[in-house]
Amino acid sequence: MAIVSAGLFKHPTRCLKSTGIAGVGLLGTFTYCHTYKINRVSFSSSIPSSYYCHATLSTTMEEVKSTFDADEAAVLVNKLRKTFNSGKTKSYEWRISQLESISKMVDEKEKEIIEALYEDLSKPQLEAYLSEILMVKSSSKLALKELKQWMIPKTAATSLASYPSSAEIVSEPLGVVLVISTWNFPFSLSLEPIIGAIAAGNAVVLKPSEIAPATSSLLSRLLGEYMDQSAIIVVEGAVAETSALLEQKWDKIFFTGGARVGRIVMAAAAKNLTPVTLELGGKCPAVVDSNVNLQVASRRIVAGKWVCNNGQACIGVDYIITTKEFAPKLIEALVSVVEEIFGRDPMESKERSCIINSFHFSRLVNLLDEDKVSDKIVFGGQRDGSQLQIAPTILLDVPEDSLIMQEEIFGPLLPIMTVERLEDSFAMINRKPKPLAAYLFSDDEQIEREFVQNVYAGGMAINDTILQVTVPSLPFGGVGESGMGAYHGKFSFDAFSHKKAVLYRSFAGNLRQGTRLTRQKNKSKSKPYSVETYLKLFLLYSDGLKTESMRTDPLDEGYGCPLFPYVMGKGK
Repeated sequence: MAIVSAGLFKHPTRCLKSTGIAGVGLLGTFTYCHTYKINRVSFSSSIPSSYYCHATLSTTMEEVKSTFDADEAAVLVNKLRKTFNSGKTKSYEWRISQLESISKMVDEKEKEIIEALYEDLSKPQLEAYLSEILMVKSSSKLALKELKQWMIPKTAATSLASYPSSAEIVSEPLGVVLVISTWNFPFSLSLEPIIGAIAAGNAVVLKPSEIAPATSSLLSRLLGEYMDQSAIIVVEGAVAETSALLEQKWDKIFFTGGARVGRIVMAAAAKNLTPVTLELGGKCPAVVDSNVNLQVASRRIVAGKWVCNNGQACIGVDYIITTKEFAPKLIEALVSVVEEIFGRDPMESKERSCIINSFHFSRLVNLLDEDKVSDKIVFGGQRDGSQLQIAPTILLDVPEDSLIMQEEIFGPLLPIMTVERLEDSFAMINRKPKPLAAYLFSDDEQIEREFVQNVYAGGMAINDTILQVTVPSLPFGGVGESGMGAYHGKFSFDAFSHKKAVLYRSFAGNLRQGTRLTRQKNKSKSKPYSVETYLKLFLLYSDGLKTESMRTDPLDEGYGCPLFPYVMGKGK
């Protein structure tokens, strides 16, 4: 039995969830005991409470040992593999039914989803709808519309060496896949990859983030209600459960999170040569030219920094680079927009998400309070630990070797760095690990071309921020330390598919043995084609190489000898 005493804090449900109670004291970390569920199968786990709780609590409790270990995970994977091997998930009908279930679930449970997101992150209702619910609705709708086309084998051109033949690329499901999602957009970043995995015909395990427990619990319950439990399973938990899952042999692991854990996931996957998609992050820059429409640019920057989950977005603007001369005007414009959206005192605004927990709050405060940084604040800087809030904060020309310019900020702090010439910003960006996104605001087409050609990043937007992820025809993914692989739209389908190469030829035999027609006329003797005849046939039928008709003999004759030896000068 736990005895808990706590001061005021904003979201007690983050510390007390179901049967769980957490304690974080000034002298150490206590244990968080929580009943987890695999769909509707419960098990218990002990989790470091520092991941959950932002209040100071004192607690006494008996530790409950986790019963979800590697053996339990193996049973789970074997169950899903049996389902996959039965062929159930490969059918078009099954895929469509599960995608329709996701759409139905989001439509019917919209209110509960918004409530869970508010409980975990204080996400305003409109932001929750636009950044989480609408994204999932759009993705499922697109998959339902395009799935049949995605599944059709794609015809491929054949080579002279294989003439006559036809070829195609078949998209086949990988098998049993693991999706490990993150906490900052805990609903959409869980379901977006699942939509791709289902569309591709896989069986799926979802491990949602324990740092967003309300959304994690809701996902477990809703997917258990709406989805096929023989092929789609949710495992809640923390480090122990994730470790148990990573010990298993998967056909694909899709991870969204930080680079440190991404390395752990990749190392675990390497033991079984399991392919991975890693959606990580990085320091996403925004370069601002002096020739921009300042009012429009500042609004779009504020939207990409503070309106979007209060800076807790992997593609959010991490820092700005502009010229020394233009920096004061830009700061003035940004402050004006912040006050317009959040009021004269942004700390009182209800239109901003809070910092996820006390750990990340302390991390951000440490970035601000570093000796060589604290005197660089030109706007904001207020903080309230009891509410997990830090005001939108602008800093000017912090040292490039400071922590705030070395680490991904992932919060409402915005350094502005100045250069003499805008082109100097390219080198500053490229000195750092490649970011997930890079942004440029400029009315100069030459600068735009140079930016696209010379700046390395997973993706880009010119004269806006973040909106590139809303375009399903664009791949979303990182490069280098910001990740590997991509998804969204058909790229999600491709991320969970193997592109199988298939070449079709007949048993017609070797052209030098003569055709069936020749053999019928000359039963005792087969006269081979000459090189000249080969070339005539090739020219006559080369237009059909890319068509299905080349699977059969157009002359109803047995020909199949490639021209390759003659092209290489080795034919007789």
